[in-house]
Amino acid sequence: MRPIRHALSRSGHEWGRAVGPKLADLTAFAAVAQQRSFRKAADALGMAPSSLSHAIAGLERQLGLRLFHRTTRSVALTEAGEQLHSRLSPLLQGLEEAVQEVSGLGSAPQGILRINAPEAGARRLLRRVVPRFRADFPGVVLDLVVEGRLVDIVAEGFDAGIRLGEALPQDMIARPLGPEERFLTMASPGYLAARGRPETPDALAAHDCIGHRMPSGKLYRWEFERHAQERIVTIESGLILNHPGLMLEAALAGLGIAYLPESLARPHLDSGALEAVLAEWCPSIPGLFLYYPGHRHVPATLRAFLDTMKRCGD
Repeated sequence: MRPIRHALSRSGHEWGRAVGPKLADLTAFAAVAQQRSFRKAADALGMAPSSLSHAIAGLERQLGLRLFHRTTRSVALTEAGEQLHSRLSPLLQGLEEAVQEVSGLGSAPQGILRINAPEAGARRLLRRVVPRFRADFPGVVLDLVVEGRLVDIVAEGFDAGIRLGEALPQDMIARPLGPEERFLTMASPGYLAARGRPETPDALAAHDCIGHRMPSGKLYRWEFERHAQERIVTIESGLILNHPGLMLEAALAGLGIAYLPESLARPHLDSGALEAVLAEWCPSIPGLFLYYPGHRHVPATLRAFLDTMKRCGD
């Protein structure tokens, strides 16, 4: 059969004599292509399978192309069907997004907004942004999922995520959520009095260090930099924890040196309950960012949340 690009590039004279494919038929084709099943596509469209089959047959006659290979057990796209599906899908998605965007004008956002965040990011949002967002947009359900692992927000159905700037995935739009961050090595005065202060990252090998088990199962490596000289230290630890709050408690109890965000430990550093070590080896890094896909339509709920962040100064 002829390639789809040939069938869809008829002369104006030919199209003048024949009505082109209807949007409903193209939508039906896209549903079958996505479901790979006439029955499932019919259920999704709310129509009878026989009507759907008739619509696809009519579309194939109009184009002069076979779009599907059909057997009693399976449905597969032909080469022409693959070409049509790849070109048609973004167009139909754009139409749906345009209708959703226009229908939302003049009305408050409704629905669910799903955000994936580490604990520090969630706590920051809860301080100011979330209270104001809930007051201004009571029709939106904010589903804030807190976890330490790095997830694919698109694959797992989130509208947005929060990460440190150095861990942002590509092809995402990112908005800063607070200032730069700094990871510091720190210990209690009692521990340092008994064991001494390490003067270089390599000296940590002679100390009790509190290890950090990441959600992936790997041990977190401590990163240092001074005068463009980088050092990455894999900690050999007798105590391994998987939560920053517990690591902080362990350091306060004098159990060893911890490597933690300065923002988390700042009250204890200010009070003298903890002391920073190797501070000159611990530069600031980009802080937390809220990020979302750059190639997708931004839902009204997320636009409202971004506007709220801006008004709150976050």
